[in-house]
Amino acid sequence: MSQPTPGNFTKTAGWLDWYDGPSKPRFELPPGSVDAHCHVFGPGAEFPYAPERKYTPCDASKAQLFALRDHLGFARNVIVQATCHGSDNRAMIDACRTSAGRARGVATLRRTVTDDDLRQLNAAGVRGVRFNFVRRLVDFTPKDELMDIAHRIAPLGWHVVVYFEAADLPELWDFFTTLPTTVVVDHIGRPDVSKPVDGPEFELFVKLLREHANVWSKVSCPERLSVAGPKALDGERAPYRDVVPFARRIVETFPDRVLWGTDWPHPNLKDHMPDDGLLVDFIPHIATTPELQRKLLVDNPMRLYWPEECKGG
Repeated sequence: MSQPTPGNFTKTAGWLDWYDGPSKPRFELPPGSVDAHCHVFGPGAEFPYAPERKYTPCDASKAQLFALRDHLGFARNVIVQATCHGSDNRAMIDACRTSAGRARGVATLRRTVTDDDLRQLNAAGVRGVRFNFVRRLVDFTPKDELMDIAHRIAPLGWHVVVYFEAADLPELWDFFTTLPTTVVVDHIGRPDVSKPVDGPEFELFVKLLREHANVWSKVSCPERLSVAGPKALDGERAPYRDVVPFARRIVETFPDRVLWGTDWPHPNLKDHMPDDGLLVDFIPHIATTPELQRKLLVDNPMRLYWPEECKGG
């Protein structure tokens, strides 16, 4: 993989470039595995970043993403619109259109989107829309606007992806539980892994999935959640051990409603940049059987993003 290339911008000071030269995973992914959460950034000279963005990343192109896909052993990608591009989905759409059907997209939309826009996005491979509630990354869009968007995408069979901090779940509960689509929560709802896995904060997240069968969870981004950090124990390729109980609980309790992704190119990290090969080796610690691994990496993302290829889909 080649080094990040500069665009017509200045990268946010102190934020790391993605790790060039990821190791080869020891864990062999099931055939047909999907990296169900990744991004493309620019290149800025071709797809400029949004004027209202709260950070400027390094470039991370579709070619570099697809090279990582092949290196790690994935068959497909789900490309999630990055906040640095705002609601300008062109970089993500371009990647989907040139993937030979091996990528699907999750867009960011505004209320002004037209029905024709939605049809074109659907034809390009978009299958969901992301609502971001992390205040340090975006300014909140009014909930009535988001609900209007959700009702407009529901007839297309799209879903809503939500990104939030665990502490904000009580405030957002009523909104999430009235959305008319499948709802996919990013990164296990960002739990505080220094708290007990059976403590009240994480129990509320488990309750959300238990009481609402339309809610799914990504069990991704241990590098963002971990307090222990990337250091492997006893020479094992198993960093971020403090995240394992949280992710494993969700995988084992809701095996038909979980997804996993690299989060490449890992925006907004300041302390360390993960080795994507090691992140893949995290998977068998949270999905401990071949059946759970296949559901997490193949069956569930295919059912959500490529239903036409699934038996009976």
